Amino acid sequence: MARERAHLAASHSALRAMREDVQALDIRDVTANWVNAAVLEAQIADRIKALADLSHTPLFFGRLDYLHPVGAAEAEGAEGERFYIGRRHVHDGDGDPMVIDWRAPASQPFYRASKKDPLDVGLRRRFGYTAGDITAYEDEHLSDPAETALSSKLLQAEIERPRVGPMRDIVATIQPEQDEIVRSGLGGTVCVQGGPGTGKTAVGLHRVAYLLYAHRERLARTGTLIIGPNASFLHYIEQVLPALGELDVKQATVDDLVASVDVRGTDPAPAAVIKGDARMADVLRRAVRSHVTPPTAPVVVVRGSRRWRVPAYELEEMVEQLLARDMRYGAAREALPQRIAHAVLVRMEEAGEAPDDRVQDAVARNPAVKAAVKTIWPPVEPAKLVLRLLSDAEFLAAHAEGVLTPDEQKTILWAKPVRSVKSAKWSAADAVLIDEADDLIARTHSLGHVVLDEAQDLSPMQYRAVGRRCSTGSATVLGDLAQGTTPWATASWTDALRHLGKTDAVVEELTAGFRVPREVIAYASRLLPSIAPGLAEVASVRESPGSLSVRPVPTGPAGLDEAVVAACVESLTHEGSTGLIAADARIPALREALTAAGLAYLSPGEETTAEARLTLVPASLAKGLEYDYVVLDEPAAVVDGEPDERTGLRRLYVALTRAVSGLIVLHATGLPGSLSAT
Repeated sequence: MARERAHLAASHSALRAMREDVQALDIRDVTANWVNAAVLEAQIADRIKALADLSHTPLFFGRLDYLHPVGAAEAEGAEGERFYIGRRHVHDGDGDPMVIDWRAPASQPFYRASKKDPLDVGLRRRFGYTAGDITAYEDEHLSDPAETALSSKLLQAEIERPRVGPMRDIVATIQPEQDEIVRSGLGGTVCVQGGPGTGKTAVGLHRVAYLLYAHRERLARTGTLIIGPNASFLHYIEQVLPALGELDVKQATVDDLVASVDVRGTDPAPAAVIKGDARMADVLRRAVRSHVTPPTAPVVVVRGSRRWRVPAYELEEMVEQLLARDMRYGAAREALPQRIAHAVLVRMEEAGEAPDDRVQDAVARNPAVKAAVKTIWPPVEPAKLVLRLLSDAEFLAAHAEGVLTPDEQKTILWAKPVRSVKSAKWSAADAVLIDEADDLIARTHSLGHVVLDEAQDLSPMQYRAVGRRCSTGSATVLGDLAQGTTPWATASWTDALRHLGKTDAVVEELTAGFRVPREVIAYASRLLPSIAPGLAEVASVRESPGSLSVRPVPTGPAGLDEAVVAACVESLTHEGSTGLIAADARIPALREALTAAGLAYLSPGEETTAEARLTLVPASLAKGLEYDYVVLDEPAAVVDGEPDERTGLRRLYVALTRAVSGLIVLHATGLPGSLSAT
């Protein structure tokens, strides 16, 4: 133990020296101008941040003792190597490694090695920490046939450690099936179906960290993005990557991506479903291309004393060729004046002149050419186009014929005409339509890698919006079909990946649960036959007798409020965080009850601390969050708060699976669905 603590202290000193070396860099003699200096200073600042020694984050959590030198052929008498595995690389003054980054190839056996396949590892050691100091360790002699395989108590303790504050990394507890996904290559898209507690979100985040390690230069150039369901969720996960030394990954919701207009309205569910249908892409494409008008008059370009004429039939051929190429509307519009100018140059050459590229550019800018292009291929503004589609029944009918039924067209038409883009009460689904129209006109910039979490809740049009952001890159798609809580939730990953434009993606399924206790997940899984028939039930590895308590409250709503407060007080006697989850309509009453009882509470997204450990969570915001203890108020109200029973039961499934250590279910009315079975 003393030797390991000494190595930890030496590693801290080495990391401090690495940071001081960067801080001491003098760039005055290596920068040619102020621009280079500014860029280099920013890079140095980022490097200093990445080398921060976080007091709550142990520098290493494991050790590997190899039987032979890593990467070398096994030789008689060759001594093995020892590596400490941690969240970042640390080296001493001579450049020798003190800690190996968990993403390095030499670290992989820490997650993959087993008694059946030791991967040349003689010993794997896990460390336990208290307040940043090593307090325990646990050894596995993987190459010793006399030692039987045992489950790790330190690993289990780390998984079950109380949740206070934002989501943390799982580098010390990554399982083999998770590690395989994390280390999958950048070139392909991976879709991870995982039930509650299987670690799919953590796997997605750690895959980003791994890809940035393995392909840093490429991703620094092309960019990475994490897309989550809401701001509360993004706030909850935002510290994971910085803790791993990755500071430049951006986060957003789908609504953030398509925020070209001010969203102030909401759609009824039937209208939102139709607007989110992939058929709307065909309607928009027709509407955009309808602005192209076949030419009826020639273009006459005057240069000096000469007049050059391009007849209408030749212009029409140019337009047909551009339409046949299926280019972006804006790109084709920019190409048309060059096509016309080229035709003029051909005539000039036939007349004995020798025009060059500068003449062609000048002809393309000629007023006659510009006027013709404006008539034939006028500019289109995406928001105005969608405004007209949703407010002009004849325009919509002309471009939705054979795509949307008359009833579907009526469903999405606005009841009252709108004067302008600014005065319209755009909905979130409308903003996605505008984004689609914008891409039809000008190509959306693509990133190198996108992580899409809680993907099951997206509409086909939202998938298309995300797919545009990684059309030339790859994606990690994370979700659980059983937790789809929107009326337009996807029915299958095959459909989702098709709309995303990633039909060649590999679909992986995580079925081992590490977060939710076995008793709790088994209770919630009673709903699976109703909400996701055929989906595999999560097999939790955590046994926690007494973790579930289902309590009827016979005294009505007032008594229910009292029982909820009492259950919160009971849960807060345990270490860790407590989440009170309730139907959105019940939140005001519970606020009053908690305040009257003198119980301070947080809102989702606010960081829990040792002093503030209770969070009041509307059921609509519970997805992706986790708490050590959960009090669930009136399951029937959660179901009734949704537009249909299946969506309501899925929302309830989400709420039931947020607990890490214990769940109390309180109900004054009957339990919904299969939960009422004994």
